[in-house]
Amino acid sequence: MATARTDYVAPWWTYWLHNFPHFNFFFQTVDSTFKPEEASYQQSLIILACVGAVGLGVSLLVLAVYVVCLCCCRRDIDEDTKRPDTCCVTWVAVITGLIICSAVGVGFYGNSETNDGVYQMNYSLYNANRTLGNINNLVAGSLGNVETALKQHLERLDEIFSTRPDYLQALRFMQLMVNNVIRELTVLPDINKTNFDLAAIADQTAFIEYYRWLIYLLLLILDLVICLAMCLGMAKHSQYLLIMIIGFVILSLILSWASLGVDTATAVGISDFCVSPDKFIVNHTKDFLSADVAHYYLFCSPNLPNPFQQSLTTCQRSLTTMQIQIQGLLQFSVRVFPTAERDLLGIQRLLNSTEFSLHKLTALLDCRGLHKDYLDTLMGVCYDGVEGLLYLSLFSLLAACALSAMLCVIFRVWTLMGSREKEYDDIDEEDPFNPQARRISYNPRRSNTHSFCSYTTSLGSQASLHPPPQSTSSVVSPPEYMNQSMLFGGTPRYENVPLIGRGSPPPSYSPSMRATYLSMTDAQIRHFGTDFQV
Repeated sequence: MATARTDYVAPWWTYWLHNFPHFNFFFQTVDSTFKPEEASYQQSLIILACVGAVGLGVSLLVLAVYVVCLCCCRRDIDEDTKRPDTCCVTWVAVITGLIICSAVGVGFYGNSETNDGVYQMNYSLYNANRTLGNINNLVAGSLGNVETALKQHLERLDEIFSTRPDYLQALRFMQLMVNNVIRELTVLPDINKTNFDLAAIADQTAFIEYYRWLIYLLLLILDLVICLAMCLGMAKHSQYLLIMIIGFVILSLILSWASLGVDTATAVGISDFCVSPDKFIVNHTKDFLSADVAHYYLFCSPNLPNPFQQSLTTCQRSLTTMQIQIQGLLQFSVRVFPTAERDLLGIQRLLNSTEFSLHKLTALLDCRGLHKDYLDTLMGVCYDGVEGLLYLSLFSLLAACALSAMLCVIFRVWTLMGSREKEYDDIDEEDPFNPQARRISYNPRRSNTHSFCSYTTSLGSQASLHPPPQSTSSVVSPPEYMNQSMLFGGTPRYENVPLIGRGSPPPSYSPSMRATYLSMTDAQIRHFGTDFQV
């Protein structure tokens, strides 16, 4: 029962890529037919690969213009604004990170698809090479048996049967059959005459594919690390981390544009082959393979006859005729010539092994096996391979655009961090509400100063203030609230210290506190010093 043949149909994306304009270095239109040996076609692929370089140049130009505008046209932040508005920057960073993560997902899928397509192609090439090798071994082995061993046996029998003309006539007929077999076996394809090795092509492709897959995997991981480092840098407000991120982003940006150019040129070149693969193979095998043989294996149509069928049939009939002749000689000549039995049996064994090899050769020369490997190769390259390259190109484009936007975000964050540091530098160091001033303004020699509020609170409802006796040999211990504050914070508390004379807006005092302050005598003022002088 004949099996239905599955025809190869090129996918639509190969036609789309095949229609891309092809120009040489002089910007002249080049035929898009797959001709890798021609210099003009090679130049057209190089021009397509330069698309990545053009994209990189445009990205760097946009970044340069943005940096110049950011430095020259940056608006001054209001002095009263303690925290600049970073909502837009944050949202742009979030959207950029999401685009990069989505691009990385697309890249992982495209890298896997391309690897699967190359693996399927190499597997089919190895199978086809194994089939062709078996065909070559069977043809060479059969020719060796017929040309050497079989002829030696016939020469010895010719000497033995020299006195019997009837037996010699049978040997002459067998010699004619041997010549027919040799002639028909030489018509079969000889793989040693080909100038290419499918196994070598598969090995070289597997070597290149391994490093391609590894480089893309590292690039995808690098993009993920950049996203995480970007989030950490914005959270920590670390300029050193941002500098490191800028270096990795620029590296990833260059690699992304370069991969886009290489993927585009590779996808277009493979698509040019996939649109018309039969024509390319026929043109490149015409030196050692006839057109009818090439079409038989490329199309494997029931309407196309097997070009080797006549040769195989002739060999089979010749071997069968020689088997009949040997059977007759064994039956009648052995009784007269016992020494001929050894050579006759040797010829019979050679005929049996040659006939067995011929059956195997007939099965291997059938178009279905090699045509299946051919279709699997095209499916792996033109479907999975080109589709994966398209996804990788999309990843490279998205990643390059997102990384360019990320650089803009980093530069903006850098300016905001500089503006924030400038605001902190403008804060009055003597302001008690400044946490940094609290650490700087504390002087241990003045830690025993009494606050006005604490002093009035301790007096309660007393009408007069009597200063405690001074002693030159002892130092007045600080109040209890200062000791507690130094235990918990390491610096005295300023919540109860009057702010008059410190350059800061005074707090609101109650009427009783103000009356008590104004009723202080000169002795009390001398005791407390000028800390509470207006």
